[in-house]
Amino acid sequence: MSPRFISNLLLLLAGGAVVVCSRWFSAGTTGWIAFGVALGILGLTGVAQRDRGRGIVQSALDAVILPLAAWSAIASVVFHGSTLTWLSFADALGFVGLGVVGLIAHELSTERVVHSLAPARSSESAMKTAA
Repeated sequence: MSPRFISNLLLLLAGGAVVVCSRWFSAGTTGWIAFGVALGILGLTGVAQRDRGRGIVQSALDAVILPLAAWSAIASVVFHGSTLTWLSFADALGFVGLGVVGLIAHELSTERVVHSLAPARSSESAMKTAA
C-alpha cells in the first residue's frame, strides 16, 4: 500500500472520529480528543514529508493539513463550551474533506498509471494472437 493512501485514510478516519465525538461527548472531552487527534495528524504529516514521492497535489494538501491541525490543537486548549464543540466539529470536517480529496487524488494518479500500461498489454496480447 502507498504511504499516501495510508496517510489520507488515517486523516479521514481521525477526522470522522472527532466529528462523531463532537456530537456525542461533552465539550471538555471533545476538546481533549480533538487535541490528541490534531497532535497525531501533525506528527503523521510531519513524518510523511520524509517521503519524496508524495507529488505536488499531496504536498499542497499537506500544506493545508498542517496549519489546520495546528489551529485545531490551539483551539482545543484555548476555547471552551459550545464554541469548542463547534470548532472541533468544523476542524474535523475539514480533515475529512482533505482526506477524501487526498484519496481521490491518489486514486486518479493510480488509475492514470494503470491506463498508460493497459494499451501496452493489449498490444502485446494482440501480437501473440497474430503470431
